[in-house]
Amino acid sequence: MDPHDWQLVRSTPLFGAIGRETADRLLDGNGPRVYDRGLLLFEQGTPATCFYVVLDGWVKIYRTTPDGQETVVATFRRGETFAEAAIFMGGHYPVSAETVTVCRLLRINGASLRRAIHNEPDLALAMLASSSHHLKSLVEQIEQMKRMTGPQRLADFLLRLCSSPSGSCQINLPYEKALIANRLGMKPESLSRALAKLKPLGINVDRDTVNVDDVAKIAQFIEDTRDDEYI
Repeated sequence: MDPHDWQLVRSTPLFGAIGRETADRLLDGNGPRVYDRGLLLFEQGTPATCFYVVLDGWVKIYRTTPDGQETVVATFRRGETFAEAAIFMGGHYPVSAETVTVCRLLRINGASLRRAIHNEPDLALAMLASSSHHLKSLVEQIEQMKRMTGPQRLADFLLRLCSSPSGSCQINLPYEKALIANRLGMKPESLSRALAKLKPLGINVDRDTVNVDDVAKIAQFIEDTRDDEYI
């Protein structure tokens, strides 16, 4: 890995809490790999054998119901890890994972992680910190579903993609709108209606590009539990 990759890996809750020597043992000489879009990384119910660090691109985590319906649980992007909790418990993946863009991922072998935990118990604390980080994100997601309207959830999604907390911003949507809708607990037609309701706030969409006139105004809209002017 180059220094930029290593810096990104060290920014994650798991690798940021352990020393370089321990991290090198976990990597076990493995380097990043490029994965095509639409590649199934692991499937719900299969033995958990590895976890990943996202160096570039986006990955979706989803569950499939008995009738074949897919529900997106989370999406992960550059600088995030996923599936380490399943490795930590030594069980099976509770979800499936698929690349939704071309990705560059670092794959960590589960057996290497478990050996490292036995040899260095402090690594278990790092794992707990990483799992807590994911749990916090899930709790926030559930709270968002209950507290926010559809337009507010969409605005929050877009705000997290903005590069600055104020001023104007142009966003390239990271993946298709149908997946965004699923991720936000909406139907595609509800997403279209939410986009229309955000237009008076200065959010304009041109295919996969979103132009935001005033990022601070969007942030304030998200904070309002109800704004009858726009909803």
